Amino acid sequence: MKANLENVTNLKADGMDFRWYMKFQCSNCQEVSTAFQYITLAETTDLKGGRGSANLVSKCKLCSRENSVAIIPESLTSYNADDSNRFKTIVSFECRGMTPVEYSPRVGFVCQGAESSSKFEVDLGENEWVDYDEQSKESVGIYEFESKFVNLK
Repeated sequence: MKANLENVTNLKADGMDFRWYMKFQCSNCQEVSTAFQYITLAETTDLKGGRGSANLVSKCKLCSRENSVAIIPESLTSYNADDSNRFKTIVSFECRGMTPVEYSPRVGFVCQGAESSSKFEVDLGENEWVDYDEQSKESVGIYEFESKFVNLK
């Protein structure tokens, strides 16, 4: 992700039930999902054949292939003031049979004031967020949110 942070730091997904909304492309037939699907650490599904589990198991509507995605919990990290206006990996996924192609930020993020102990709940549904920090008497915001997927091998 990349964003311009104003007077905030430590932007991160909050909790095991945080929902990552994405569209996926099937690696077999190249079909791209029309609707966003969410993936969360709180939900796991066993894979067929005893191959472990994943946070999302989905059957391709075109070729009927079963695909899966798992969030790598230890990859979750925060986006800080020092990262402002630079791309930083904040989560990694193990994808089997499908690839994420689009991300939709929504509710569930949290951050804190850069110069205070104020905590904020953040909704990035409009790709930006603004508020006011009562402790530091400054406006706070997250602007120009962008995301992209990078293959990590």
